[in-house]
Amino acid sequence: MKRARDTDFLLELPLQVDWSQERQVRAHLEAARCLYNALLDEAMKRLRGMRNAPAWAQACAIPRSKKQERAQAFSTLRKKYRFSEYEMHEYTKQARVSWIADHIDSTMAQTLATRAYQAANRVCVGKAKRVRFRSKGRGIDSVEGKRNDTGMHFVLDPNAGDGGFLIWNAEVIPAIIDWLDPVVQHGMRHRMKYVRLVRRKASSPQAQGTDKDGNRYYVQLVLEGRAFVKPRHEEVGKDIIGLDIGPSTLAMVPREGKADLVTFCEEVAPDTRKKRRLQRKMDRQRRANNPENYDEKGRVKKGRLRWKESKRYKATRRQHANTERKLAAHRKSLHGNLAHRIAQIGTTITLEKTSFKAWQKQYGRSIGLRAPGVFIAHLTRIVAKTGGTLYEVPASSTKLSQYCHQCRQYHKKPLSQRWHKCPCSFGPVQRDLYSAFLLAYLEPEQTIPSVNQHVWEGAEPRLRAVMEDLQQRANEGQHLPRSMGVVARLKSGAARARARRLESPAYPRQELVSPSGEIGNGG
Repeated sequence: MKRARDTDFLLELPLQVDWSQERQVRAHLEAARCLYNALLDEAMKRLRGMRNAPAWAQACAIPRSKKQERAQAFSTLRKKYRFSEYEMHEYTKQARVSWIADHIDSTMAQTLATRAYQAANRVCVGKAKRVRFRSKGRGIDSVEGKRNDTGMHFVLDPNAGDGGFLIWNAEVIPAIIDWLDPVVQHGMRHRMKYVRLVRRKASSPQAQGTDKDGNRYYVQLVLEGRAFVKPRHEEVGKDIIGLDIGPSTLAMVPREGKADLVTFCEEVAPDTRKKRRLQRKMDRQRRANNPENYDEKGRVKKGRLRWKESKRYKATRRQHANTERKLAAHRKSLHGNLAHRIAQIGTTITLEKTSFKAWQKQYGRSIGLRAPGVFIAHLTRIVAKTGGTLYEVPASSTKLSQYCHQCRQYHKKPLSQRWHKCPCSFGPVQRDLYSAFLLAYLEPEQTIPSVNQHVWEGAEPRLRAVMEDLQQRANEGQHLPRSMGVVARLKSGAARARARRLESPAYPRQELVSPSGEIGNGG
């Protein structure tokens, strides 16, 4: 029987690193980079040898219906070519020699071997096409141990005013601990499992607490137990919620509470003109510093090239990275606010399982800006922390965007049709809101929601109120995603004539104009 995974959480503390300690830490991280590349290279050698063997083709030819036979064939190949996490741990005894052993202990080497094996294994199982070795410029920005009693570990010293110190080899690095912070007080009452050192880029080398390269250092304590819950987040709702998430919108329909259809991360507004200017500036600087790496047509030459980076280029790159960092921090804050808002309504949530990788190909810019997959992961953690449950049902079997609860039939409609209107005379109702409504009444083990006419009559006014509010906002000039199916009422005669030609349904009371021919952003 598989052992249940322990519950743990993180507590991050900033470190006070002086110039001599910073020099040693950089040497430790450089040794970790070299060891990781050596381990990754060995893992890929074993993978190539395993794939080139005739037994690999024979194992791939076994039908997928014969699961045990197929799994046994691949398992035999892995054992023969020593392609496993344990075998990579054994290889660290050979790789951790000479000067690397002075910087990296055995437990940290095993964690690096695990990372290298996981990267190679993703290529083996088809989840990735290639691995990425760590260049000297890219480096490794985080290392961790496996225990807190050996190697890199964290200690509290009562004689130093309950100060905390990260001990790594001969370096004793003090941490900044705010004992008045309830989050810190909660974390320090739990057992430390292991620690992780993290290096992050600051806005500039002149920023407070940075080294000469503009880096800040933090220690992450991996603690056993549950994370701290702020008092304002302790009270959670008991309602059952259906969520329908799209690339740019989120529909939320609880069984009893107020429904909503919002623009996902609407406040995230990047300065695209500034970003393009910085990218063009970096390209000009790169070309000026490396004219030999471009052909007569201005194209990058093929093969391995050496790139020179000027101080001004590094400053421009740091400015661009700082802009993206602020954008990511703002997005993370909005994700947390929205997740806690949902949890205050209810912690039993049902949504359709979505392939965000497929969305990246079709809606790349929207997905990169709003990161719905990261939001779902954040929501899952918050729901689990509050004792709730989040169910992800397969969209291929439920097909709720095509289902009509009145006639109990599936009617396929194009993605551009943002309103559900069934031939059985049911509707119209906004497509995303209706899917979220059906999800709220879908049991996890079923594929058809338990909805009767009485339930729909209670929910229909709530959905109508949402669309009336959106229509009013659109009339006031607010921009809304086309996937919501709402456009502003137009004043001119030509505009009214164009609006009459649109064939989207609308609620009679609100006289919505919802063009079904418009291309939507989500299903």
